[in-house]
This record gives sequence, C-alpha cells and structure tokens, in this order.
Amino acid sequence: MSPQGTASPNAVRVPAPVNAHSHAFHRILRGRTHEGADGGAGDFWTWREHMYAAAQTLGPAAYQQLATAVFAEMVAAGYSAVGEFHYLHHRIDGTPYGARGSDGEPHAMELALGRAALAAGIRLVLLDTCYLRGGLAADGSVLELDETQARFSDGTVEGWLRRHGQLGAALAELDAGAGLLSLGAAVHSVRAVAPADLAAIAARLDPALPLHVHLSEQPAENDACHNAYGTSPTGLLKEAGLLGPRLSAVHATHLSDTDIAALGRGKAGIVMCPTTEADLGDGIGPARELADAGAHICLGSDQHAVLDPYLEQRALEHAERLRSGKRGRFSPTELSAAAREGGLRSLGLGDNDDFLLVRTDSVRTAGSRSGQLPLTATAADIAEVHINGQLVARDGIHTRLGDPAKLYTAFFTENPEFS
Repeated sequence: MSPQGTASPNAVRVPAPVNAHSHAFHRILRGRTHEGADGGAGDFWTWREHMYAAAQTLGPAAYQQLATAVFAEMVAAGYSAVGEFHYLHHRIDGTPYGARGSDGEPHAMELALGRAALAAGIRLVLLDTCYLRGGLAADGSVLELDETQARFSDGTVEGWLRRHGQLGAALAELDAGAGLLSLGAAVHSVRAVAPADLAAIAARLDPALPLHVHLSEQPAENDACHNAYGTSPTGLLKEAGLLGPRLSAVHATHLSDTDIAALGRGKAGIVMCPTTEADLGDGIGPARELADAGAHICLGSDQHAVLDPYLEQRALEHAERLRSGKRGRFSPTELSAAAREGGLRSLGLGDNDDFLLVRTDSVRTAGSRSGQLPLTATAADIAEVHINGQLVARDGIHTRLGDPAKLYTAFFTENPEFS
C-alpha cells in the first residue's frame, strides 16, 4: 500500500462516506445503558436517564476532549464528514457562555466541536439546533423545559435566530480557510418547537442552509402531535412551509402513506440511523417506500453505539429484508449512494475528492466483487482515509492523534464523573 494512496492489487479506492447525523456527547452512553439499576435489562428510560446525566454535566473543555475522540474514531472508521446535531448551547443553568464578561468565550460549546473537528481533520457541518419547549404530553399539552433542558434553549425563536447568525461568523473565523467547518441548522422536533416558531424559521432562516429535524422516531410522538394539532409531525412541517429539498428528516420511522408521499414530493432527505434505531428499539422505517416516492436516503450514526459506515449500509438493507421478507431491497450501488451522495446533499456539501482505500484481501472481503463491499466490508478493512487532500488515518489509527481508543481512555480517566 503506497503512502500516496494509490490503490494496490489488494485494495480499491472508493469515495469516502458521510455521517449525516451525530450527537457526539452520546458516545458516553456506549455500553452503559443495557442494564437497569435493578440488574435487569435496560429499557428506553435507562438510556434516557444516562443521556440526560451526560447532557447535564459536560462543559466546553470536556466536550472538546470527548468530541476529538469521537471525530478521530469517525475518521479512522472511514467517515469524511459529519453533521453534528447540536443542542448543548449554554451553561447548565441556561446562561449563555460569555454573558457575564469573564465566564468563558461566547459559543464555547459550539467552538469546542469546531476545534475537535479541526484536530481530527473531518468536515463538520454544525447543525445548530432550535429547542424551545420541554415537549408534548400524551394528551397534546405543552411541557415546560426541565432543569436539564434549560441549556438547550435560547428562550425564543428570535433568540435562536440571533445566536445562530452570530455563530456563523465565529465558526468561519475558527475555520480560518481550512475548508472544514460550516454552519447548518436544525429543529430538534415538533415536540420542542411550536408551529408558529416553525413558520418563523421557514420565513427567516437563510434558505441556502441545510435544515434537519428529528421526525416520527416513536409512535408516541405521532400520537402527541395528533392530539395537540390534529395532524402528523410531517403534516405540521408541511403547514409551516418547511417541506422541501433542503430539509432532512432524521429517523422518519413511523410514517403514514400520506407522510411518505409528502416527504417524497418535497424531495426531502431522510437520514436513517439503522444501528441506533435497532439499539433503541425504535423500529424499522419505510426506507424503500420513501426512496420510491422521491425522497433521498442518507445515513447517520446518531448515538455511536457503532461507528462503522459499512455496518450502517448493511443494517439498512438487512432491516428492509426483515421488514419485507424480500431480498435486494437496496442494491449495493444504492447503499453506497446513500452513504456518500445522500449525505453530501443532506449537509449541503459539494462533491469532493475525499476517498478511502479498502482492503479486498481480508477474511471479510476476499473474493468479494468490489461493488458489493457494502455487504461484506467493515471499518476494519479500511487501510487509508484521505480528507481534504490529507492522509488522516491508516489502519484504524489517526495520523496525528493516534489511537482513538487511547483518546477515549484519557477522557474517561480525566473526567471520572462520566465513568
């Protein structure tokens, strides 16, 4: 294998995949939510308790250290770009960083992610998230923000739009021409943002920016939305004027035929996160039907229970086979396109020359036709990762940061509150 990245007879060059949905801080949860306090199997509420505990504790320095490890692992696993769905905006009490003069720089949490991405050499689209309410109860009534959620919120949609605009300049200054950092936007969910505020975002957010939203991840979300507004979450987005090509719906697991048709007509992106949806027991979304309706499928790792672009591709197809009882729901070419072109489109990124060298002589890939690697390879087969003209990882080791496992070990050792 040549250091310049020229494919040898034992490797093939393939375009590097894109991770369209990430919550970097969720990596703390890996291997910690499968057993409840009583020793029984961990359920969704076990997972949520651990997630909120992490969200309630992280500060900028620890977040940068953790995200550096996460992004280094992503790069070593073959991802060239990531959409970070970010809502840990403020101090734990909800006070903005920098608001009191000497209490830290403005946008401290966002810039921590930017610095982590620059260190790892990954393309980061920071999907800065609007999160204004505590959610919807089962009967459709609005819940107030709880103590943990206070740091997620800018108070009003005007406050979010104002901070979001200021963040763009800060992120560009940090990037300083590196070409790795850019700003996008997200609505956490229709549970967390009122219909009037969704309409304000549709009217006032820069239309060139990608916009993401968690959508119909669980039936309870649909039920609460129907009880509150008499329509589905997809219907609410349509009424607000948000359905369109720049929108990416994350998960989109529990949809009606009407929802599928609306997302397809709008040419929306659909970010499936198969390993996370399996880990949480969310269900299997109608990926084939969405693609056939005109939506664009892409893939994300979400909570990073697994960081492996090939396993996400495989899980998408395997879930479709289990759901339908039929084989070949997505061809290898379609899976590769979801992992690459779908992700670039979802994050508003143009095409580039980022690429991988993938071994074709491992126990997994020996004998495979190169076009069918999405159904045989794993991240362990990636020999080299090239991003933005740089060799950033070789054989699972980051060329500048070293072994991602050691970065994680240092994080958990130096931050025992997460151990």
